[in-house]
Amino acid sequence: MARTGGGSAQSRRNARLDSFLKRNTERAVYERIRAAEPCVVLSDSVNKVFMHAVLSDQCVYLTEYLPRTITEAVSFGRVRHIELVNDLPEFLSPKDRERCQHIRISYTADKPVGKRRDWLRRQKGEGLAPGAPPSRRASHCPTTITPLETLKGFAAESQQMKDEPPPGLKPTRSASCPNPETLGLPRVQHPAAQPPSFYSPLTSPASPSSLSEGSLKVIDSSQVMERLGSVLSRLLRRDCMGDEEDREAELHFYVVSQTSRLYFHLQSSWNSYIIRSTLLLDPLYRRRCTASSSASPISMERTAHLLGQLSSELLQDGISMESLYLLLQELRTAAHRSVTLRRIFWRSREVCVFLVQTLEDCFYSCQSLGGVYTADQLLLSTLVVQTLAIMFRETEVEAARISLLSAEKGALASRMLLALICDPQLRTPSRGSPVDSELQGLLTEYLDAACSLLFELLLLGYETSRCSSADNFLTVGWIFRVLQPHPHLLSFIGYQAQQVVLVLLGPQESYPNAVQSVVLFQRCHLLLGCLQHSNQLALHLRSHFREEFRYFVKPSCAEEKLLPHYPISQPTIRLMESIQTLLLNR
Repeated sequence: MARTGGGSAQSRRNARLDSFLKRNTERAVYERIRAAEPCVVLSDSVNKVFMHAVLSDQCVYLTEYLPRTITEAVSFGRVRHIELVNDLPEFLSPKDRERCQHIRISYTADKPVGKRRDWLRRQKGEGLAPGAPPSRRASHCPTTITPLETLKGFAAESQQMKDEPPPGLKPTRSASCPNPETLGLPRVQHPAAQPPSFYSPLTSPASPSSLSEGSLKVIDSSQVMERLGSVLSRLLRRDCMGDEEDREAELHFYVVSQTSRLYFHLQSSWNSYIIRSTLLLDPLYRRRCTASSSASPISMERTAHLLGQLSSELLQDGISMESLYLLLQELRTAAHRSVTLRRIFWRSREVCVFLVQTLEDCFYSCQSLGGVYTADQLLLSTLVVQTLAIMFRETEVEAARISLLSAEKGALASRMLLALICDPQLRTPSRGSPVDSELQGLLTEYLDAACSLLFELLLLGYETSRCSSADNFLTVGWIFRVLQPHPHLLSFIGYQAQQVVLVLLGPQESYPNAVQSVVLFQRCHLLLGCLQHSNQLALHLRSHFREEFRYFVKPSCAEEKLLPHYPISQPTIRLMESIQTLLLNR
């Protein structure tokens, strides 16, 4: 529920604000509120007013310090960047300037109604609170905040974008955006299949007559297709992103507390949003998460009871590997669909310890076989790691999580870290025998899952790194110190860096899908953490990947490779910029 700032490991509850939010928001919205902190707010419509910033998994709300109204300031779908600003705000007292955290949120603002494209235009007054005229949306008032769009208004706009086709868009689709539904565009009926043409799908809007016969004799056909495909791909990207580039606005929070977690909560909520919204573009993931969406919501008590039943079956003596695998699949699927289950999971130490122990057993048995993986070990290990990674999603405000992982000087967190790192090279029972392609695929899937879990643990480390309490030792630096003696750490990190390079070096017409794009984002986060917090890993990356990142892993290559309609693409490009700077400039 709603939290407010404080210096403790878990922020104190603000009873008055919490009561107000419970009365004035729908239950579904209230249950997704992650945190709330008091701060000075500066935006287009608010001029240095002391308010509460309220964070859900969809957007940032604002309410007066003594709450009377709640309004949406910005949805995470519009956010482009969140950063800490190193300055000393002049409007604060000298003492408060030193303690202030200045957070700047850059986001895409609504266009003036007269300049917006037809298919993005809203109905007059849509999304405003009752009685609020549309003209107030852009008004400037230093002491009050004007109601902005609500969750219903945002959903209505998204539906309108799906229902109304952009004028002038041709029925053909570029290979950069092969799925019309992911762009919010209507399905189109394609004509009957035609014989193979000289022109690639990327160049379909171009007319053959636009090139002279002489030029075709001089220029190689593959060069023509490549150049035309690149130009049209960039045009499509510019068209897809043109509306976002017209006007950028800023929302500023000034938090007078050195131990505030508002910046971390903002970053974490935004990361969760772009990861979830990108993954939901994958049909398989969408079915997994929404198969039971039509069913009525289950109460926390009922969820806890069902998790208890599942846990007792998992923890029974003598359980077979087949039964264990099926029960873990059930737990993973349930965790995908219920954030309540994910929060309750951390309150039961036995299940988390059991999962870590299962992961350790899998790789200890692998070591006893001379480092040779088996399909059963890889399948079970992948499922365990995927389940643990899901349990971290959107549970950073759950006090039981940090309590469990930090208990006994981080014993369980240390075991989890050391158990998930493995040798990325597939070994065979006898020298010279061919590598099993099925095993290689299973190992690749495990390494993707291990990267995702390590990404979640690093986010936990970034949170505790911002706290000055001596009890908060689970920092990013601590994580890398725990991992440093692992015999396969360098090869594991090298594999993750190699995969980033391979994505950008892939065939020109191939683009990472939604799941691959999310893993790429997580890998970039991991590499950036290595460069910033581990001298050993930074040296290893510079020694082995400097040239690859100089010529191939750069923003211009990423912009050509990452699909613009994926919410995670632009944040990934910014991560690559930071990685390249650290790799090349030292």
